[in-house]
Amino acid sequence: MAKALGARISCRHGAQEAETPPPLETEIGRLPALSLLELRTRWKTLFGHSAPKSLRRNFLARAVAYQMQVEAYGGLSVATKRRLREIADAVRNGDANAALGSNRIKPGTQMIRQWQNTTHKVTALNEGFEWDGRTYKSLSAVANAITGTNWNGYGFFGIKRAPSSNKNAAGPRRSKLHAVPDAEAAPVSPLKTNVGNRRA
Repeated sequence: MAKALGARISCRHGAQEAETPPPLETEIGRLPALSLLELRTRWKTLFGHSAPKSLRRNFLARAVAYQMQVEAYGGLSVATKRRLREIADAVRNGDANAALGSNRIKPGTQMIRQWQNTTHKVTALNEGFEWDGRTYKSLSAVANAITGTNWNGYGFFGIKRAPSSNKNAAGPRRSKLHAVPDAEAAPVSPLKTNVGNRRA
């Protein structure tokens, strides 16, 4: 009987351990209850310098929580940090092309789409897209002009976007994707759909 009682106690103890959150999660959960002085002390310990005096308590708690996770699990890769800096610099300088990165359609590329028995040809420009003698800012705007309804321009023209270069952001979904053998040979193909009556 003593063995059975001991087994029940250890099972209960094991169940308690499974329900107890990890120490880091518990510690992060307590951050919002800390005083401003305690948060500033944590900041200095984690970042190695004092927190700017202008930061509010809520932001300090979030920044401290993030840095605790970085120390426990690792932070952004060097390549990701570099790319974020490039995007920030591009936005600061007003250079949209640099912020867009390599997923941009090269100027001169022509996309052909059959829609309601009419063939539509769109040409990528340095700044936007040309269709029917007019310039549009996006492929979605062109698709809207052609159909009269809201469309994702890439989807309307059958263009598959390049996969994310950040392998960590893509997660396990990447392994489920299967390569399309002729995707590079014919990036744009006329689509035959029955969505002519689609409403926005």
